[in-house]
Amino acid sequence: MYLQIILMNVEIITIGDELLIGQVIDTNSAWMANMLNDNGLKVTRKVTVGDMAEDIAKAIDDAFKNVSIVLLTGGLGLTKDDLTLKTLCKYFDSRLHFSNEVFANIKEIMKERTIIINELTRSQAMVPDKATVIQNKMGTAPCTWFERNSKVLISMPGVPYEMKWLMSNEIIPKLKKRFKRDIFIKHCTIMVSGLTESELAVKLKDFENDLPDFVRLAYLPQAGIIRLRLSAYFDIERKVNETVNTLKKQLSDIVKEYIIYDEDRKIEVIAGEELRKRGLTIGTAESCTGGAIASLITSVPGSSDYFVGSIVSYSNIVKTNILGVPIKDLEVYGAVSKQVVEQMAQGALRSLGCNYVIATSGIAGPGGGTETKPVGTVWIAVANKEKVISEEHHFTKEREQNIACITNVALMFLVKNLQLI
Repeated sequence: MYLQIILMNVEIITIGDELLIGQVIDTNSAWMANMLNDNGLKVTRKVTVGDMAEDIAKAIDDAFKNVSIVLLTGGLGLTKDDLTLKTLCKYFDSRLHFSNEVFANIKEIMKERTIIINELTRSQAMVPDKATVIQNKMGTAPCTWFERNSKVLISMPGVPYEMKWLMSNEIIPKLKKRFKRDIFIKHCTIMVSGLTESELAVKLKDFENDLPDFVRLAYLPQAGIIRLRLSAYFDIERKVNETVNTLKKQLSDIVKEYIIYDEDRKIEVIAGEELRKRGLTIGTAESCTGGAIASLITSVPGSSDYFVGSIVSYSNIVKTNILGVPIKDLEVYGAVSKQVVEQMAQGALRSLGCNYVIATSGIAGPGGGTETKPVGTVWIAVANKEKVISEEHHFTKEREQNIACITNVALMFLVKNLQLI
């Protein structure tokens, strides 16, 4: 492949009726876009089309009008509705031929999985003669790389772990070798909490107005957190780096009392790193979150180093019998109270034998609220053997949003207070 100096703009096309009807959520394009941006390739558009040859071909036509690199995922399976490969053959005037190399890869994978190869599986060794085949070490469907008029189309399987392996190990390195950047991209993100998006916008009005024309500030709200992302696009790498670093410091000074972390990291990863760094263990006592905090903590590889377990005390009986919350306190203060959530945390410390416990008790909704404790009211506590602290929050009337917010805020509460209690 020869080297071409061109702006590395990319369009992502995801294929599948299941994506259009909402049966499956498209996580591929989000992951790909993040990976591409981290490697200096700018994603200009993401498109989803169904399992129709005409729609796939039209999406490719539209993409090539605007970009030089098109990435496809999906439609490479064994069933009749998997039309991507046939459509690409027609689009690039190519014919399928049997590849011994691809078949050898298929046999190796099927052997590892102790699955017998049948004719349908064998058919995945049929690949376009005008494409460069990239071996898929995670699955049986190969990845294909087409070129026409100095433009590239790469078709990958829709299975997320297969796509991720191909992007990380094959596609990104090949694209960086094939194309040379003439625009440099740099992003940096600061995570903040404690202000609404509108309050932040007011606070940052002068900062935004003074930004250079090649820098943008984006507000990225999620449950209980707002990510502030600075993005710079310029043709001199040194200027991009220096400008973003300077602006990040200015931004950090303005919002310093609200900063959670000065990088774009998941709160569960941050919490895990802080616990591991201090050699501490954590457990949870959850009522309204129903185990969501424990689930988020254990979604991180290696979390067994610091997570010991959880007590989901959804009923008052469990709060009393397992966590030792006095019945009188439940009757006097109610389950959603400072007194109860703190005792839940202390009871879990005794039962789980860990260094720290996060406890939650609240009204997730949509029912169960009262005039004094409306839906969205929650108490969060963090405790160790020496001390317990708690705080009250008020979220929305939407159950799923409340649980997500409580989970994130609880982990932030832990991170903020690891050194304080």
